[in-house]
Amino acid sequence: MRYRDFPLSAPVNVTWEITRRCNLRCVHCLSASETEDPAELSLDECRRIVDELASLRVFEINFGGGEPLIKDYFLRLLRYIHDRGIVTCISTNGTVLTDEAVAAFSGNPLVNIQVSLDGASPGVNDSIRGRGTYERIIRGIERLARRNINLSINCVVTSRNYHELANLKELARAYGATLRISRFRPSGRARKTWEELRLSAQQLAELARWLESDPTILTGDSFFAIAPKARRELGLDMCGGSKLTACIDPVGNVYPCAFLQDEEFLGGNLREHSFKEIWDGSPVFNFLRRLEPSACRGCPRFEKCRGGCPAVAYFTNHDLDSADPECLMSFRR
Repeated sequence: MRYRDFPLSAPVNVTWEITRRCNLRCVHCLSASETEDPAELSLDECRRIVDELASLRVFEINFGGGEPLIKDYFLRLLRYIHDRGIVTCISTNGTVLTDEAVAAFSGNPLVNIQVSLDGASPGVNDSIRGRGTYERIIRGIERLARRNINLSINCVVTSRNYHELANLKELARAYGATLRISRFRPSGRARKTWEELRLSAQQLAELARWLESDPTILTGDSFFAIAPKARRELGLDMCGGSKLTACIDPVGNVYPCAFLQDEEFLGGNLREHSFKEIWDGSPVFNFLRRLEPSACRGCPRFEKCRGGCPAVAYFTNHDLDSADPECLMSFRR
């Protein structure tokens, strides 16, 4: 199936950055979260969006932020979503868990919890997520691990924590959780730390071999671009932005993905248009569905990868016609 020729009638999943407010200041934050925007969507507005997503048969909503558990109406919104049978994944830093939140997650088959931890030791994690955060995050993981909750630990792979991935896997296993790793990308606050924290070509190649050897490690985002063939066949094998997924920001703007939240990639706003109108008619979405970077057309992996992650290509080269600079084929040439 070529998604440019047969666009889905709706995304399979939607990332929803529910608030800009966060109690941490992580150096790699994709949205540079800090304080709440006074224009953030109200609960009633969110419910109307959920009603439309349910009518479009969107399977899953992935919540991030900011820290979603800080949003005052978040648990009420979550119940509303589950009443409509939509699966949710909640990305949290684990430091603001309440008894009410833990109870809402426990035994709920429609909830997946992903706790962010960026090191298997305090020194590494705290250099990324802030002083003292390791112990606070671990306490949150312990609270969740004692309950019947589908739990994963997510690590954004950088040059600071790359050497701790095996230890992170064992740490996750000790809590009955799965390790999930995400690519570090130059979005939000990470644009300032990109050159310092990005992986080298050698580290990317080693990471690809490690992933190939262990299919139990979950990978999100665009790891298909730096994974061998056997690994890519486990799931998504090309960029899903505007094809399988989209992103809603805290004020109702809709973007192709969470890593393309810049003005030039704005599809529309849900206070002015329906989600369906944006999904079907946005020039930006339709452009990305047709995107075939000329730098990649001679590559033997082109029919699968189709250029890798456009967010990395754009923010590093300012050119959507260029290849993902971290693609395995890119740095082997």
